[in-house]
Amino acid sequence: MTEGVFGRDSGHEQVVFCQDPRSGLKAIIAVYSTALGPALGGTRFYPYTSESDALDDVLALSKGMAYKNALAGLDLGGGKAVIIGDPNTDKSEALLRAYGRFVQSLGGRYITACDVGTFVRDMDVVAKESAFVTGRSPDLGGAGDSSVLTAYGVFQGMRASAEHIWGSPELTGRRVGVSGVGKVGHILVGHLVEAGAQVVITDVAEQALDRTRAVYPGVDVVGGNDELIRADLDVYAPCALGGALDDETVDVLRAKVVCGAANNQLAHPGIEKRLDDRKILFAPDYLVNSGGVVQVSDELHGFDFERAKRKVTALYDTTKSVFELAAAEGVPPVTAADRLAERRMAEIPRLRSILTSP
Repeated sequence: MTEGVFGRDSGHEQVVFCQDPRSGLKAIIAVYSTALGPALGGTRFYPYTSESDALDDVLALSKGMAYKNALAGLDLGGGKAVIIGDPNTDKSEALLRAYGRFVQSLGGRYITACDVGTFVRDMDVVAKESAFVTGRSPDLGGAGDSSVLTAYGVFQGMRASAEHIWGSPELTGRRVGVSGVGKVGHILVGHLVEAGAQVVITDVAEQALDRTRAVYPGVDVVGGNDELIRADLDVYAPCALGGALDDETVDVLRAKVVCGAANNQLAHPGIEKRLDDRKILFAPDYLVNSGGVVQVSDELHGFDFERAKRKVTALYDTTKSVFELAAAEGVPPVTAADRLAERRMAEIPRLRSILTSP
């Protein structure tokens, strides 16, 4: 187990490389900040082309989690983990339990959950070796699939975006393009259809498209993301992996709103300004997709779905507040959201200096 980021000036508190050759486990756990509390964030199981790519991803994702948790009003820091490998062929009980022991070795500084490539049943296995696991099955007292409230939170953020742009939160008749109809995107499509939106979808996995069309036969399907971003859309919802918004995409994007579930949608710093210059409203991803972390964090207090859903519903108001602050300060919404999160991460830990007992 090695700590360090090999010269990357990341600002992280701790980065841990984990390896168990017998099970094939190769993982990285990154703790960006514990200023507000233990670092909560999911475990991504993905076939990275190199360890360097995995490290870059986990550093970015864990920092995003710190901002996400702060903005969601949680007393939790930000962390993330990645397991390097193909979840369809490399995942095993031994590997997951080995990973759980590494999580346990951090003594609660990092609390894990589901992410791309991991599921509730996987967290149940990890929990056999660690007490610091959320997103477990309801039978074990867990919150279950966090995709449910992640999608609901994105939907609330989209409603707030619609009100900011068009003066009404209603999405009836709005044309919404969803890129990626996996765990979260599929559920988001359901909310949109119920709200009366015209939904267009794309995904690299034909199976995901087939599943969504079977449940929602009225959706339109396009051949790929390049076609989707050029389509006549009101809202573009990136719901796959990060980096969806690069220079080329922003230049051709026709939607007036970007609001989706994917993490780290901005390919590089400065994209938020390009979006702003084109009068495209960007709902900060780590704000609107925080419903999942709200859901699993509620598990730490004895999970109650309706209580968690009420907290996620409040993302509508939080998103509106971010847009209002951005307009007042003349900055892109992501800058406003960053300022709110950083303010909370700075102010709340300071209160610990106030003595409460002899």
